[in-house]
Amino acid sequence: MRDSPRRTALTALNNSSRETSFRRYPFAPASMASKMYDGGNLQVRALAGVDLIIDRGEMVAVMGPSGCGKTTFLNTLSGIDDITDGEVEIDGQSIHDLSDKKRTRFRSEKMGFIFQSFNLLPVLSAAENVELPLLMAVEKLGIARVRANDALVLAGLEDQVRKRPAEMSGGQQQRVTIARVLVNNPAIVWADEPIGNLGNETSAQVMDLLCRLNEENGQTFVVVTQEARRPCRTDSAHARRRYRMRRNQPRKCLAPL
Repeated sequence: MRDSPRRTALTALNNSSRETSFRRYPFAPASMASKMYDGGNLQVRALAGVDLIIDRGEMVAVMGPSGCGKTTFLNTLSGIDDITDGEVEIDGQSIHDLSDKKRTRFRSEKMGFIFQSFNLLPVLSAAENVELPLLMAVEKLGIARVRANDALVLAGLEDQVRKRPAEMSGGQQQRVTIARVLVNNPAIVWADEPIGNLGNETSAQVMDLLCRLNEENGQTFVVVTQEARRPCRTDSAHARRRYRMRRNQPRKCLAPL
C-alpha cells in the first residue's frame, strides 16, 4: 500500500479525535499491584507485586506460558478487574478509586482492547463494525463513516470496507478489530493474545501492523502473548521492553528480559 493514503488517514484520525491525542498522556504506572482470588478455604495469588511504568509511545510485551497470569495482568492494569493491593494510574488517575460506572467510561474514552477472538458482528460490514463505537458515543453517522474508512485505510483494508467478516480471512478480521480500536484514538491499547488464533504468516502480518502503528503513529501498545519471539522485527525510535510472567512468585511475578 502506498504511503500517502496511510498518512492522509492518520492525519484525519488525529484531527478528528474527540478530546485529546494519546501523545499528550504520560500514563500507566503500576506500583506493587497484586490480585488474589478467594476460593473459600483456598486463596490463589494470581498476580504478585507488579511494578511497571509504561511511557507514551512504547510497545511493551509481556510473555509467558498459559496460566501464568498474563490475562490477569492485562485486566487489572486496564481496570477491567479490581486489584487486591497496590496502585495503578493512567493519565494521573488512580483507576481503581473510580466507581464501576466511571471506570467503564474512562476505559471507553482512553483505552482500546484487542482480543484473541475478533468480536465482530457478522451482519455488519467492516466499515459498520469499525464505526459502531463512534455511533454508541453519539457521533454523527456521516462523520463516523469517514473516520471508520480512515481507520481501515490505516490498517491496510481499504479494499475490504464493504465486506462482512465471513468474506474475510482471519488476519483481515483481526485488522478490522485493530481499526475499530484506532477509530477512537485511544491513549493506550491493550492486546491479549492478538495472534493466538492466526497462522504464522498471518500472525507476522498482524504484528507488523501493530509495530508500524507504534513506529509511525506513536501508538502505545501493551501486548501479552505466549510467543517467545521479539514482538517487532525492526528497530524503532520508540522504546521496546519485554517482560516474562513467572509462576508461583510470592513477591515479584514480572521479570524484565
